[in-house]
Amino acid sequence: MPMLLIKGVYGVVGSQPDGDTVHFTADEPSEWDLVGGGLGRAVEHNAAGRATLRLDAVDALETHYGANRVHQPLPFAHAARDELLSWLGFTDVQHRPDETVTGTTPDTVPGFVLTRGADVHGRCIALAGRGTPPGAGGREIDVDATVLRTTVNHHLLTTGLAYPTFYRSLFTSLRTEMSTAATEARDAGRGLWPSDVTTTGAKITGLSTLTDDAVLLPKLFRRLVDYLQLGPTVPLACFPAFLAGVGDRFSILSTGERCVGLHHVVEATNGQTVRMTHPPEDLLFADT
Repeated sequence: MPMLLIKGVYGVVGSQPDGDTVHFTADEPSEWDLVGGGLGRAVEHNAAGRATLRLDAVDALETHYGANRVHQPLPFAHAARDELLSWLGFTDVQHRPDETVTGTTPDTVPGFVLTRGADVHGRCIALAGRGTPPGAGGREIDVDATVLRTTVNHHLLTTGLAYPTFYRSLFTSLRTEMSTAATEARDAGRGLWPSDVTTTGAKITGLSTLTDDAVLLPKLFRRLVDYLQLGPTVPLACFPAFLAGVGDRFSILSTGERCVGLHHVVEATNGQTVRMTHPPEDLLFADT
């Protein structure tokens, strides 16, 4: 499966990386202009070629979501971020309290990205690798499961520190490999999985449940935060109606059903408990 190969360096000083976003500077800044054929969007970058990567197919717990910078339980959110940076080759990473990186050893590390598009925020949707890319010999590389296993995307699922979150632009063979990695991590009780309540249910008593206690699929967390910010008197029983209005478009892989709105796979019972009725790897979202 061909994907665009871009070589460069990772550098995170002055940024706020989390478990699924990191900055990357292309050796040839003009190569960012080649991205976008799949989704028709441009990668935002500066003159030096520095852009933000959004790791494809994985979703780590949030460290600072939205204008109010709401986070999920920080032990797992920070564990994913730290594992990402460590895997790339950074040590002695120093942060300010607002999550901004003030120093790393070394300053940058070499690596590569494999991509077919950008998201609506101008971030490159990428598989991210370190060092020299496998089979490097041109602007495109055929990406199979073997190549996928050399990326941090696969590594984060293998360690159980991120959720699988799939979009239609990801090749089916790669999605299958990612799903297998996530399932094996869950079955082995690695990372966040022993604490995960996405499908078993979380009793939501307020925003603090989401920030301090409930380990949930980040997409569900973001929708819950947006809903709770409507006001303290809005009953949780109306959350499915809110989800219908948001209108996330996705398919349920196990049934083939195409849906508009997460209310098709989210239950709010007893006025307080929220859960998804399908595991994350069973959902395939439309590209946004």
